[in-house]
Amino acid sequence: MQFIERPEPNPNIPELRPGDTVRVHNRIVEGNRERVQVFQGVVIRVRKGGVNSNFTVRRIASHGVGVERTFFFHSPRIEKVEVLRHGKVRRAKLYFLRDRQGKKARLKEVRRPTPERS
Repeated sequence: MQFIERPEPNPNIPELRPGDTVRVHNRIVEGNRERVQVFQGVVIRVRKGGVNSNFTVRRIASHGVGVERTFFFHSPRIEKVEVLRHGKVRRAKLYFLRDRQGKKARLKEVRRPTPERS
């Protein structure tokens, strides 16, 4: 019997909650070159599930078009995730933001102290 080694979660990803505005630095490969692409938006869902755990970030691109992207917590391609602000939300999945536009899509900010790592 062969045992599969469990990958460690990426240490560059802090604890995320729905409603957080984050900036994800993701490494992408174009041909033989590698570069870092930044994707900034609101975390609309966090899925737990061991190795398959992921989070989805939504941002508004040009002309009001919404773009969602899912990132894996265990992905080595994520260089770092910065939490810019914490949004005040009362539910775990923020799919209602898909139907909102403009100022109605904004979330109130919560001043949460950042956890001190030692």
